Amino acid sequence: MSLFGPTPDLREHDKSQAAPLAERMRPRTLEEYAGQEHLLAPGKPLRVQIERDDAASMIFWGPPGVGKTTLAKIIAETTRASFIEFSAVLVGIKEIKQVMVDAEKAAAYGSRTILFIDEIHRFNKAQQDAFLPYVERGTIRLIGATTENPSFEVIAALLSRCRVFTLHPLTQPQLIMLLERALKDEARGLGSLHLDADADALAMIADYSSGDARNAYNALEMAARMSADGRVTKNLAGEALQQRVLLYDKQGEEHYNLISALHKSVRNSDPDAALYWLGRMLQAGEDAMYIARRVVRMAVEDIGLASPEALNLTLSARDAMHFLGSPEGDLALAQAVVYLALAPKSNAVYTAYGAVRDDIEATRAEPVPLHLRNAPTGLMKSLDYGKGYRYAHDEEGRVADMDCLPASLEGHTYYHPTQEGKEKLLTQRMDEIRKVRAAKHQRDA
Repeated sequence: MSLFGPTPDLREHDKSQAAPLAERMRPRTLEEYAGQEHLLAPGKPLRVQIERDDAASMIFWGPPGVGKTTLAKIIAETTRASFIEFSAVLVGIKEIKQVMVDAEKAAAYGSRTILFIDEIHRFNKAQQDAFLPYVERGTIRLIGATTENPSFEVIAALLSRCRVFTLHPLTQPQLIMLLERALKDEARGLGSLHLDADADALAMIADYSSGDARNAYNALEMAARMSADGRVTKNLAGEALQQRVLLYDKQGEEHYNLISALHKSVRNSDPDAALYWLGRMLQAGEDAMYIARRVVRMAVEDIGLASPEALNLTLSARDAMHFLGSPEGDLALAQAVVYLALAPKSNAVYTAYGAVRDDIEATRAEPVPLHLRNAPTGLMKSLDYGKGYRYAHDEEGRVADMDCLPASLEGHTYYHPTQEGKEKLLTQRMDEIRKVRAAKHQRDA
């Protein structure tokens, strides 16, 4: 077969089956549906709801290509309801309101309507509010699909009236089963081409599709088109795939999940895991400067004064990333991440500053003690500004016996250094300062 044109068999195949393989192989019944056993196995919540013909509205939350739209269509078919599908990207609320009005009229004659909204999170609050009266009256059965966490993206009033079902990425064995089914199915799949697919080729497609059945079908269909001898090999599958599909959304939950994994791997002194999560983010197209900012944050939050040079290193990595760009600058971030993971850890400054902020919120804003105020004018001096101030450089040990906190907070200790890294030296220094101050206090008393 030529790379630039299909064989006669494939041309006839395409003529009769113009739709993409993923659409043709879309399951039509629960028995054909793959995955989501935690919801659809006998006795599981969604399966029971479907079998009982429960008309409650629902939201399907899960990554792309796991069957959210398909499941909604199966529910409509099983419950003999009219199925109307909209995408929040393509239509406005005006069109949907008209559909809901029509559905309300149809309901008066005993007709039932399922309104499926793909990417429901893209509707704003006012648009989502428009669904509420129809959902409450049962005029429509709303099924929303979203790849974003509905806790953040769907208004509380609508969320309280819907059941949320979480759909999981398909496993490698499940994807391989779907691919094998497509290869055998002559009516809807690629069966009429009589392709011979190597097991490792199907495993590669399944693995690189990251749980997304649509991507797996697309890769298999591309490999079938590229095959010159009716065989799908691992090399051919690799050419069809080109690049692993990485589930990622720079604005969505996966964005926060991955940066959280990176930060917590660094905090737990695991350089291998930290490098992996860094690589996942960079390979998926995350803004490298966003990562650089978060790496700087890790240096001050989790490393702190146990290894104060960490801050300079991360700032240098940020500058290198800005100067070099990707992919060269990626190594600078990798270097910083490994250093942070292996560095001594201390959150003592982070904790201390948090305690300071709590006290600022909980206590009144006391005036600065007079002895700490400057007195550049005669009036200020007459009001005792600066009176009693002791210049530390003129004091023995460079420490004066002088309170610097407001009166109500005298004696408060915020910073408690650890015994990690260079912070151990700071502990010793603080002990020396306390001893000098205590001795002076005792002498002055």
